[in-house]
Amino acid sequence: MSTEVDIIQLPILFALMFVLFFGIGFILNMLLKTTWFPVYVYILVVIPYMVYWLWEAGESLLTNITQYQITDYITFIGGLVGAILSGLAIKKLRNQGYKMF
Repeated sequence: MSTEVDIIQLPILFALMFVLFFGIGFILNMLLKTTWFPVYVYILVVIPYMVYWLWEAGESLLTNITQYQITDYITFIGGLVGAILSGLAIKKLRNQGYKMF
């Protein structure tokens, strides 16, 4: 699965995934006039795709799940936090009266 990662790379990985999915989610929220669409897309499309991509055929479910490392989980969590906060940011902007959002 994942290779060895330095402790310095973990916060950078989290920050990159957070910024990536916050930005994508914010733009999708603006264009589609939704609030939680990016979170649903992340949970229903991105995470299953990544699990399928990292899945090793011929291995059991337990073996595959235990082979994920901390870097995989940090990637998933960083993206999910970014998607959730993009929805909260759009919601707050709408409550403050910004019609564009």
